[in-house]
Amino acid sequence: MGKPTRATALSDRIPGGRDGRHMLIVTFVDRIGSGLWGATATLYFTYAAGLSTAAIGVLLAVSGAIGIAGPPVGGLLADRLPLRPLLITLQVVRAAASLALLTTTDLRLLLAITAVGSLGDRAVSVLTKLYATRVAGPDRARYQAINRTAMNVGWAVGGLAAAAALTDGTVTVYRWLLIGDALSFLASALFTLGCAEPPSTSRIAAKSTPAPGESVQSRKSTPGESTPGECTPEESAPGNSAALAESALANSAPAESALAESSPAPHKTKTPAPNPWRDRRYLAYTASEAALFLDDSVFKVGLPLWAVTATSAPHQLVPLLLVLNNLLVVLFQVPFARFGATPHIARTSLWPLACAFLLGGAALAASTVVDAPWFAAVTLVLAATAFTVAEMLHATISWELSVVLAPPTAQGAYLGVHGLAQAVQRSAGPLAVTAAIAAGPLGWLGLGAGLAAICGAQRHLVRDRDDGALSVVPVTVSEH
Repeated sequence: MGKPTRATALSDRIPGGRDGRHMLIVTFVDRIGSGLWGATATLYFTYAAGLSTAAIGVLLAVSGAIGIAGPPVGGLLADRLPLRPLLITLQVVRAAASLALLTTTDLRLLLAITAVGSLGDRAVSVLTKLYATRVAGPDRARYQAINRTAMNVGWAVGGLAAAAALTDGTVTVYRWLLIGDALSFLASALFTLGCAEPPSTSRIAAKSTPAPGESVQSRKSTPGESTPGECTPEESAPGNSAALAESALANSAPAESALAESSPAPHKTKTPAPNPWRDRRYLAYTASEAALFLDDSVFKVGLPLWAVTATSAPHQLVPLLLVLNNLLVVLFQVPFARFGATPHIARTSLWPLACAFLLGGAALAASTVVDAPWFAAVTLVLAATAFTVAEMLHATISWELSVVLAPPTAQGAYLGVHGLAQAVQRSAGPLAVTAAIAAGPLGWLGLGAGLAAICGAQRHLVRDRDDGALSVVPVTVSEH
């Protein structure tokens, strides 16, 4: 055997092959734009659009609330339409919405435009996760970790570029940063064109039952999409031989049966796809996820407000805490993928997640015990580290459990419902965190203990009813 090339080594490190690597580029470029706009949005609406503080609050709150519908709608469409064209279309819609903001200062029009952009943002987030799940297969936990690293690096690059540009705080600069955001979405759409359409269980299942009088041989595949019996160049790679063998075994029996019988296949009653809105366990799991995503609001709202209003820590520490969060995620998210390698490991990892939340809440509560800047700084750094560990653990656990609890034939719809957890947290999270701040140190202790209790409840929720492994068989779309 020859010596592995650099490309082969890279393929081994990043699951999903060529398409997995392309989607990482899409994520990185997309997040650069998000970093540009995230650092500029409030300034743009204030100085370029001329909105008041109250109007900006209404604009962001209402558009964010409308955007909550993005994940379930996107997931539902993904079970019925090819995923790659859907992703490209939504990226173009996001670009159009960003550019449309340049055309008006009317609050009603800005509200409609930002609502469309918010819907697209939330839907793309779920569709990107679904694409990664399909191409990465059993290695989805490791891919998720690499994907989050690319996201954080992209955010950092965009934020640094915006910070450099904002040294000349003119309206023209704000507009160019918004244009840069739109261009990042268009670039993401172009990179997505280079990705293949991943196989989908729900769409393959719909195609695999021939209509009366139709033979298997007469069925044609959609351009750009592989049929169950065909193999793409990615599938023929050495790393995918096991999956290819499983696919061949799974599809050989129906093909041989069709060739052996000369009579048309009998008409079969179509089984309706599972409905996540009727799956009480998945809905309860999603509700618990909305609480466990609170680390996002802790870093965006809780830590900064608590540090400057309740502790004696120097104000310069606040941005450094956010840098620490970003740096830790970039360095350790991939090693943390081991905590979601299998459904059983992911479920067991809910205990260390509970400990991290409890430690983070306790550290914030302790930051006011001693009226000394050095003590406040040490406890705030400890809290930021604990909540970052919680963020990395939960990201890995959540990715694995949300996929394995979803029936493969309705994976898009289920992951769309799961996407509501983050959307709801973005709206309700700041209220929960500010309530903890208002309650003082006991509020942070209560928040940490509450999140730890939810981890325990979720661990019980995802147990099999016979006290075994998860009740949903851990198969993924890419294994069919």
